[in-house]
Amino acid sequence: MKLSYFKYLLSLLMFGCNGVIASYIALSSYEIVFLRTFIGSIFLLFLFLIFGNKFSFLKHKKDLFFIALSGIAMGASWMFLYEGFDTLGVGLSSLMYYSGPVIVMILSPFIFKEKLTYNKIAGFIVVVVGLLLINGEVTYLGGSSWGIFCGMMSAFTYFLLVTFNKMSKNIKGIENTVIQLIFSCLTVTLFLLFKQGLYIDFTGVNWFAVFLIGVVTTGVGCYLYFSSLSGLPVQSVAVLSYTELLSSVIFASIFLGERMTALQIVGAVLIVGGAMIGELIGITKAEKK
Repeated sequence: MKLSYFKYLLSLLMFGCNGVIASYIALSSYEIVFLRTFIGSIFLLFLFLIFGNKFSFLKHKKDLFFIALSGIAMGASWMFLYEGFDTLGVGLSSLMYYSGPVIVMILSPFIFKEKLTYNKIAGFIVVVVGLLLINGEVTYLGGSSWGIFCGMMSAFTYFLLVTFNKMSKNIKGIENTVIQLIFSCLTVTLFLLFKQGLYIDFTGVNWFAVFLIGVVTTGVGCYLYFSSLSGLPVQSVAVLSYTELLSSVIFASIFLGERMTALQIVGAVLIVGGAMIGELIGITKAEKK
């Protein structure tokens, strides 16, 4: 159990570093996401095979279809998120991105026939107020409307990612992630092909940062994340998951000098608090039953 907690927390801290690491890579947001998905998928595929795992997706073609859609959504979500990093900042973009699970929470009764509880509605309202505070303050301060759009779209495509992934009933764990990353990479590759061709100018690129974001925070991070989930209680996973969001904001403040206004801090607290209200109260009630 202790090892599972350590692996899970370490993976979340790795994910929280991505925005800071990306800032040291002199490439466009789309090129960074391409390298991340390409290197990460190859590395995770290597781990999957070296540990003797076998693919089962040919037996579950319907699940493969949903995972492919989830992978496409992941590629789009990361492109919007990293574009938000460039235009809006790592901290604020991460906060907006993390409102995606709340969209899943509020729409789950219509998609997955889950019961819509009062705490979920309250959590959703709190998160929306937090987002309005952050977006309103960014607009007031002359922030990028394109950055706000990218932040919101990263959350929406995150919602699609989670929704399609939940529709896969038989392909789970690392196999699921490998397939997702491969389809994410294909999505970003096609986007780059139409946008600029597949030529990328690597002059002056910090290859150590590329290694960190591709192999360490994506490949190793995903492996630690999925290998730890089965050994943790559901409530612990929900509570600790916000380590990624908080670490993103803290790392952006420490290493990139990003600062938030008082209203943005209030908005951040509302987003995290509202999401936790929606998730944790529901989980606690379910466990008591």
